[in-house]
Amino acid sequence: MTAVPFVEGIITADQVRDTAEAIASWQLPTGMIPWFPGGHADPWNHVEAAMALDLAGMRAEAEHAYQWLVDVQHPNGAWHQYYLADSIEQDKLDANTIAYIAAGVWHHWLVTGDRGFVESMWDVVERAIDFVLDLQTPRGEILWARHADGTPWSFALLTGSSSICHSLRCAVAVAELLGHERPDWELSAARLAQVIRAHCAGQAPDAFAPKARWAMDWYYPVLGGVLRDDEAHARLDARRDAFVVEGRGVRCVSDRPWVTAAETCECLMAELSVGNREHALQLFGWAQELRDHDGHYWTGIVFPDEVHFPGDERTTYTDAAVILAADALSRTSPAAGMFTDHDALPALVELDDEPVADPTD
Repeated sequence: MTAVPFVEGIITADQVRDTAEAIASWQLPTGMIPWFPGGHADPWNHVEAAMALDLAGMRAEAEHAYQWLVDVQHPNGAWHQYYLADSIEQDKLDANTIAYIAAGVWHHWLVTGDRGFVESMWDVVERAIDFVLDLQTPRGEILWARHADGTPWSFALLTGSSSICHSLRCAVAVAELLGHERPDWELSAARLAQVIRAHCAGQAPDAFAPKARWAMDWYYPVLGGVLRDDEAHARLDARRDAFVVEGRGVRCVSDRPWVTAAETCECLMAELSVGNREHALQLFGWAQELRDHDGHYWTGIVFPDEVHFPGDERTTYTDAAVILAADALSRTSPAAGMFTDHDALPALVELDDEPVADPTD
């Protein structure tokens, strides 16, 4: 039987299981996991929910979720950005959501040890990663998306590229497990990490769209394992006061009066990755204020109004973030360190120490 994560004094294993069952209760017969009943699903948050189901021992439901992705993947390896139960809501092809399948497959392997599953998903992962890397610029950043007609977006996102860098390392790990050599993936991940580090150091200010107001742009270079050690500490220290609200959690946007449970849980994993365990535990405790009676979590809350935001929304991706954070804090599953122990993934290859050039030069 799978050991379900718990964090003593904050959340019990039964509560984590209740949250996983709440996610599964909203899963559609196709395997798709929408944000909420009647809402849309996106491949990134869908994978996040599948990971959470695995951590609670709900393997059949998790594999059903992955099968949905297999069923709707385009021949070119992509998925659309948003799906409804019986249609496509947004047909844009978002690079970050497409790359995340590699993280999901690697997570499932770590939890279950099922090599057959990984082998069955190899073609899915390979086509997805190749689609994403076609959006990489000569400088290294990966453009946000393609329009449905194939036209690439004109800019890259720091949060998305940081997540993609992590997904690329998971993809390399999958390839290594199956005995496939993908040096081009390794080089692409290294180039992507190089431009992210340069941007965070102020050396490539035009590499990514300006989104400094958003918390994810603050902590994702750390959560994605791009910034490490002193760079990671400096990144988190620099803007912690702008985003962390005492007793509540992490603001989604620095100048807006709302906090979200998902950002709070992601941020705590970034803090945990640099050894700030006590702060991570504190953040996790605050996130529990958004827990509802049936195990679902409210997406966020506005203060001091004490009104849930958006509307009365509860979301499966928020539920999933809580479960992944519980696992990271408790070190319960073999996948517990996937977002906090970045030495456990294949190392980024060393590149020549050359300045990052503007791709238009």
